[in-house]
Amino acid sequence: MRTAYSVETVRAAERQLMARLPEGALMQRAAAGLAAACAELLGRVYGSRVVLLVGSGDNGGDALYAGARLVRRGAGVTAVVLAPGRTHPGGLAALRRAGGSVVAPDSAEPVIERADLVVDGIVGIGGKGGLRPGAEALADVVGASRAAVVAVDLPSGVEADTGEVRGAAVRADLTVTFGTYKPGLLIDPAREYAGSVRLVDIGLELPPDAELEALQHRDVARLLPAPSAESDKYRRGVVGIAAGSARYPGAAVLAVSGALRGGAGAVRYVGPAGEAVIARFPETLVSDLGPAKAGRVQAWVVGPGAGNEAATVAEVLALDVPVLLDADGLRLAERDTVRGRTAPTLMTPHAGEAAALLGVPREEVERARLASVRELAAVYRATVLLKGSTTLVADSGGGAVRVNATGTGWLATAGSGDVLSGLAGSLLAAGLSAPDAGSVAAYLHGLAGRFAAQGAPVGAHDVAEELPSAWRDVYR
Repeated sequence: MRTAYSVETVRAAERQLMARLPEGALMQRAAAGLAAACAELLGRVYGSRVVLLVGSGDNGGDALYAGARLVRRGAGVTAVVLAPGRTHPGGLAALRRAGGSVVAPDSAEPVIERADLVVDGIVGIGGKGGLRPGAEALADVVGASRAAVVAVDLPSGVEADTGEVRGAAVRADLTVTFGTYKPGLLIDPAREYAGSVRLVDIGLELPPDAELEALQHRDVARLLPAPSAESDKYRRGVVGIAAGSARYPGAAVLAVSGALRGGAGAVRYVGPAGEAVIARFPETLVSDLGPAKAGRVQAWVVGPGAGNEAATVAEVLALDVPVLLDADGLRLAERDTVRGRTAPTLMTPHAGEAAALLGVPREEVERARLASVRELAAVYRATVLLKGSTTLVADSGGGAVRVNATGTGWLATAGSGDVLSGLAGSLLAAGLSAPDAGSVAAYLHGLAGRFAAQGAPVGAHDVAEELPSAWRDVYR
């Protein structure tokens, strides 16, 4: 599992480590990792042209020491110093001793235009509010050049703790980060500025409770329930789907599809799209008696394509089983009813729906995704899965927010969220907690979207080919 920590936590860990190390040793560790990553990206270091954009912070020092290492391997390295008099003195001296050169920002443009690689060491992890005008002008020149761009710790101009981008920022091809991931490297919009991310271990001792967690294959394999020899449909989990309408029968079909592909032992459907569901999935148990009388159900999904069926949403929320609220269900659910539930509730809004629930413009949610998902979880006392290019899952009890980056823009299509709802509902019915169900579903859904974009089969069972063999059979 990848974990990300706040700037305050990282700095406290750095202080503790520096107290035990010789002066400058920690920066040398970072610089060594940065230089190695730059060399790998260049492929051939000897004869290459490297430009360092150097601010006044420690990441400017990291860039200078790394530049000195590249000079000793035969690269021509030029440092553009943005803060004369406040540049890291040891790093600047090391670069000059090695044979590197230094220029002022007003002489940087022709140097950058000829560069093979630009190293962004303008602003460190404490930066706020985007680049200042002088740095912004340099970032524009870099963006127009053919050079590859490597960011030191995180791209200058993005905010480390929040993933927000409040102004101009550097767009990197590779970000080399030290000690741990920072939240801004995993959350959009900042994540798209980071490019690929490489973590360099510098020996930090970090607390067990992180700000963010990102599941990987091994974590998903551990969480996903697998049937045993004694399993029956109830042990595997029966999920109820209250979705669809005369206008949107396809939403019901897609939600049922996601639940069946997610390994549900059985799916009970309640709603006006029963004929469409049975025609596609004859194994579905269709009822016209309403959610409370539909039969044994271990979790409910309510809302996709449901129109204005507020009574159905209220009936589902009154049941003492986990409930997933999506689409129209989010709009129709009474806040106090959701807050008063004792069984788990998982809400799955996209940015527009989250904005409506919070009473803010959509742009605010998209700009501050981490703050928005946390606020929504607290307001509704529910687990919230905020859809997007990086899906975030926050629990009302606080703790680490889960972030998933397996998604692709090809998932931005009508009906995709309905499939996700059914998939997550099947995992709730199988006994996963709401945060785990949301996180695993987002991970699998994202991978399925990637397969679809490549022209491969789309079902969640196909995703298993990318995952450990121990649980591939769940999707056969």
